[in-house]
Amino acid sequence: MNDEKLEGIIREYIDKSLHLSLATVSGDMPWVCEVHFAYDDNLNLYFRSKTGRRHSQEIALNPHVAGNIVHQHTADEYPQAIYFDGDAELVEDESQFQYLYECFKQRLDVTPDIIEEAKRVDGHKFYKIVAANWYAFGKFGGPSGEKYQLTWNGGQK
Repeated sequence: MNDEKLEGIIREYIDKSLHLSLATVSGDMPWVCEVHFAYDDNLNLYFRSKTGRRHSQEIALNPHVAGNIVHQHTADEYPQAIYFDGDAELVEDESQFQYLYECFKQRLDVTPDIIEEAKRVDGHKFYKIVAANWYAFGKFGGPSGEKYQLTWNGGQK
């Protein structure tokens, strides 16, 4: 499968999902959590979380993350999923908050007060994930069980 087709599959698939599983690590202990997400045209992923959450604390120490986006399926259906790996960071630049709000507004039922909440010490903050690689697993126009990789490098082709 060529990169252009794979990118199209990834974009179509993630557009139909509202949450992703996010994996972080501290030392030799992995952690996985579920977060609602938004994304932009460059396939940067965004989520909101409090800085005291385990995944947020682990990102502060080690920005390398991985995750997947999976639609529920029945036992007789072949599983499909989109995976990624890359780096995550807390977005501290308040000049980006309006843009991030717009990304979330397009996908989730949010109000502009998420901008003010992100400015509060105890509020949900914005996080950005820049994917280095995307993967698609399943029947995406090819044989069952194929895993396709798209080297993304944050959208720098």
